[in-house]
Amino acid sequence: MTVQEQEHIRQKGYALAMRYIANAKDSLKKAGRNGIYFKDSKYVSSASGIAYKGVLVALDTWLELKGIELPKTKPSRKERGKTIDFYRENLAKLDKKLLQDLNMVYDILHLLGYYDGFLSVKVINEGFEIAGMIINRIKPKVAL
Repeated sequence: MTVQEQEHIRQKGYALAMRYIANAKDSLKKAGRNGIYFKDSKYVSSASGIAYKGVLVALDTWLELKGIELPKTKPSRKERGKTIDFYRENLAKLDKKLLQDLNMVYDILHLLGYYDGFLSVKVINEGFEIAGMIINRIKPKVAL
């Protein structure tokens, strides 16, 4: 893959991941705040899920740039698509720090935020911060 092809992949993935994060932040604003807690778990759940999807887009881009073949998006009934295990196995081989960040985002945004509707402003914001760090790993070298 040429440098230009890599940069094109990086720009496309980064733009999409940042779009997810922007949408997630808009959704999180709708949750409202009551001191150290968000008011509405529905919006926290939605925002967390959207932000987590942005992280997965960034990780797909990062893995593609590393030459890792991604599983089919729509697997057959017998096959499994991308799972957290797919990401963990590949990151464990390539970048332990990125794996640690993924595990934190998975726990905070996917499990606590999305599934449980966890309302702690501090915890959810930490998840968003780590999500941003992961997405910045694929930030294009050239301006969009």
